[in-house]
Amino acid sequence: MAENVGASSSNDDGIKEQDRLLPIANVGRIMKQILPPNAKISKEAKETMQECVSEFISFVTSEASEKCRKERRKTVNGDDICWALATLGFDDYAVPLRRYLHKYRELEGDKAANQDHKVSNSNQDKEEEPSSSYGRSNQTRNNQGLGPSPLKFSNNNSNLGGPYN
Repeated sequence: MAENVGASSSNDDGIKEQDRLLPIANVGRIMKQILPPNAKISKEAKETMQECVSEFISFVTSEASEKCRKERRKTVNGDDICWALATLGFDDYAVPLRRYLHKYRELEGDKAANQDHKVSNSNQDKEEEPSSSYGRSNQTRNNQGLGPSPLKFSNNNSNLGGPYN
């Protein structure tokens, strides 16, 4: 009899097959983003892609984890993932991911600096004018564009093709 690979099967580690895979709904949603609006995706195609992307993630993460183990570190970070991608020959992914990671860190640093500045100003406002500190805080936040916004990258300094440039 053929073995049915599904949510109830588990491997030698006792981990269910479904637990090691990305959710199929998320995989399907990502696949649909690149296809024309009227395109259909079969269940088999989604399941195949689900297996592939999950294996890819495990492959890259394993390489990054091995690097950390050799360096006696316990935490895998974004730089380790970029290194693993490049080491495994996925430079077309490593380069834009490094760029994204750099922009992300800049944005997070700006948020932290602005949050510290906001707390400092808020404390001063409370001492000076308690009734108006809320309005100024929100106005400052809105004027500085600190609300959620997607990261955008320019095509400058890059001759790579692909959706991330």
